[in-house]
Amino acid sequence: MTSVEEPPPPAGRARDAARTRAEILDAATREFARAGYDGARVDEIAARTHTTKRMIYYYFGGKEQLFTAVLERAYTASREAERHLDVDHQDPVAAIRRLAELTFDHHERHPEFVRLVSIENIHGAEHLEASDKLGTIGSPVLDTLRRVLAAGQEAGRFRGDVDAVDLHVMIGSYCFFRVAGRHTFDALFGRDLVDPAQRDHYRRMLGDMVVAYLTADLDAD
Repeated sequence: MTSVEEPPPPAGRARDAARTRAEILDAATREFARAGYDGARVDEIAARTHTTKRMIYYYFGGKEQLFTAVLERAYTASREAERHLDVDHQDPVAAIRRLAELTFDHHERHPEFVRLVSIENIHGAEHLEASDKLGTIGSPVLDTLRRVLAAGQEAGRFRGDVDAVDLHVMIGSYCFFRVAGRHTFDALFGRDLVDPAQRDHYRRMLGDMVVAYLTADLDAD
């Protein structure tokens, strides 16, 4: 008896399955971001998507795998935004500002991503470390940062002792805290860090901070 490959599912059925998976991931993202991993309920996700718990388990295998799939999609979207950023032909200072602005804009537009990363850190990054997909995604922005740093250093515009990962941490921590810490910061200091009226101020402040770090003591070098 010869082995024959099964024909692919009809196009309409494949589209329905893809749409159902996407709807489940949308609802799961909102539920995990709202309630955390432990507090999230698969029954609630099923109700929001007008499907069943059994169907969610059919597509994803369980709550743990569903959360991992949510993380994978969130990180992939972030990395895709990084890949489409072209700053190699810009002045190094302008390029660094643009890279910082990309992170600023992404975190602001996707507060659920900030929440998911916070939740995953509470769980010791166990889902991220167990994911084959997340382990290979990497961060395209690091490669871009290295190229821009090298160009700026070669031109004498940036200090020569700056590490791209350190710079990535500097940019990310500012953008992350602005979203993750907005409520406690407002309660303590009476200032909403994501107030639209202050957006340009904080965005410019990030760029100024990064450029100042890269050019500090430059004459001494």
